[in-house]
Amino acid sequence: MEYVYGAMLLHAAGKEINEENLKKVLEAAGIEVDEAKIKALTASLEGVNIDEVISKAATMPVAAVATEAAEAKEEKAEEKKEEKKEEEKEEVSEEEVAAGLGALFG
Repeated sequence: MEYVYGAMLLHAAGKEINEENLKKVLEAAGIEVDEAKIKALTASLEGVNIDEVISKAATMPVAAVATEAAEAKEEKAEEKKEEKKEEEKEEVSEEEVAAGLGALFG
């Protein structure tokens, strides 16, 4: 993960994300450098518009959270409606029971 953070730091500083620069950043942070990881990361970032990826990543979770929250709200509303219907059914059946008992004694 620190390799990605190093790449992001270079990007934020306006520096080229290459093996040499990334190695310098990691060493400055006191991280033991793995050359294979640096090569893999720099190769995977070639041709990637980091600003575009960041903007997409920043908006996607918000939309997902908003959707989930709306769905949860709808589920709660449906549950409340069902509970009210069940309570109404119970009340009607209690009234019927009371009326039936009154007929026995009265």
